[in-house]
Amino acid sequence: MRAAVLGRPIAHSLSPVIHNAGYAAAGLDGWSYTRIECGAQELPALVAGLGSEWAGLSVTMPGKEAALAVADRASPVATAVGAANTLVRRPDGSWYADNTDVSGMVTVLTSAGVPAGAAVTVLGAGGTARAALAAAGGLGVTTVTVVARRPAAVAQLRPVAAAVGVDLVPVAWADAAAHLRADLVVSTVPKGVADPLADGVDWGPSTVFFDALYDPWPTPLAASALAAGRQVLSGLDLLLAQAVGQFTQFTGVPAPVEAMRAALAAARR
Repeated sequence: MRAAVLGRPIAHSLSPVIHNAGYAAAGLDGWSYTRIECGAQELPALVAGLGSEWAGLSVTMPGKEAALAVADRASPVATAVGAANTLVRRPDGSWYADNTDVSGMVTVLTSAGVPAGAAVTVLGAGGTARAALAAAGGLGVTTVTVVARRPAAVAQLRPVAAAVGVDLVPVAWADAAAHLRADLVVSTVPKGVADPLADGVDWGPSTVFFDALYDPWPTPLAASALAAGRQVLSGLDLLLAQAVGQFTQFTGVPAPVEAMRAALAAARR
């Protein structure tokens, strides 16, 4: 059986390390997981051409919306977010779309002790911000402050917020520093964008900072939170958590989480 991660660029992806370690630990001989360079436009044709040996696909940028569109059925969370990072081959040959970024983020934040109903600030308004909004809804959060550079991007988030039962409060990027004292701050912006915020940031007394990036690490904002003694989560935490959800859907067996975690840690040394 085969699985792979699709995206562009994809050579940097650590997903094969995680999944293949899981196959070995679970005794799934004959299973393999690879990388495939694939953009959004090529994704439908690629998926249509896969044989019955394909159990599932992980999908990263820029193909998450295309993955949802190509699926025959989709989970409620993928539909609400408008994007899928997971395509699962059903026995009848159809494809089922899910978004384990959301469930993975809920797992990571719950494990970190983020309380239900926490005050949440999200930096950015792109695809990962969609998952963050859905995860916040899953944690019982009713209002999320979204700090973004483009008002148009915030407007595109509003249907997602409504679908997951969260009120969205928009804030201009110039005012970002005033909103870093929340119980949870989630940075979803590209590398370098949030770096200037690290100068003189006034973290809340119990703020948990989650940066969806993991390379380079720590980011200046993560380093600031660590220096202030705050709990910090990275994109590697999410990478593992979302992969665990995919592993179980692809194989039908429980994921050997510790073996997968150890393999990821070894790859980052």
